[in-house]
Amino acid sequence: MKELIDYVLLFGNLNSRQIALLEQQAEELLLHKNEYFSEAGKIPRQVGFIVEGVIRGCYYNRQGEEITRCLISEHSLVVDYIHFEARTAASEYLQACTDCRLIVFSRQKWEELSYTILGWENIQNKMVQKCLYQKSRKSPVISQDATTRYLEFIEHYPGLINRIPLAYIASYLGMTQQSLSRIRKNIR
Repeated sequence: MKELIDYVLLFGNLNSRQIALLEQQAEELLLHKNEYFSEAGKIPRQVGFIVEGVIRGCYYNRQGEEITRCLISEHSLVVDYIHFEARTAASEYLQACTDCRLIVFSRQKWEELSYTILGWENIQNKMVQKCLYQKSRKSPVISQDATTRYLEFIEHYPGLINRIPLAYIASYLGMTQQSLSRIRKNIR
């Protein structure tokens, strides 16, 4: 819970009573590798904060291929916020790449915070903006050569390379797993 409180306090101030209320509204959720936090076709019902693990945003293209669009790791908010707020069905999946430990808020508990903590909406808006920015970061520009894309991935996500399946990394980088394996072999 300390990780969540530290994260929230980056965006605004809370007193000890407000922190206690925040802690009361939260629940811990364990997701096993490959389980979904949110699924396409279903209305997102919770907001999460990743304490441990990595979650990916993915979808299926028209050819039926699975595409990894974003990677979200520790100390980040995770939610399909546009669909959460609109109460509409999500268009992509949020799936655990590793076993994950999250702190989650149901829709009701998330909304209750706005009614009971003065200034929560401002804090919430800043956290959501950061979440949306992280989720909107597209994979590297496809016009770059594959090696450059991989090197930039290592630079931006140094802790992920040995934690998540290469298939997800290859998909995120817009290449086949075989191409990624060749690039990794040539770099060593």
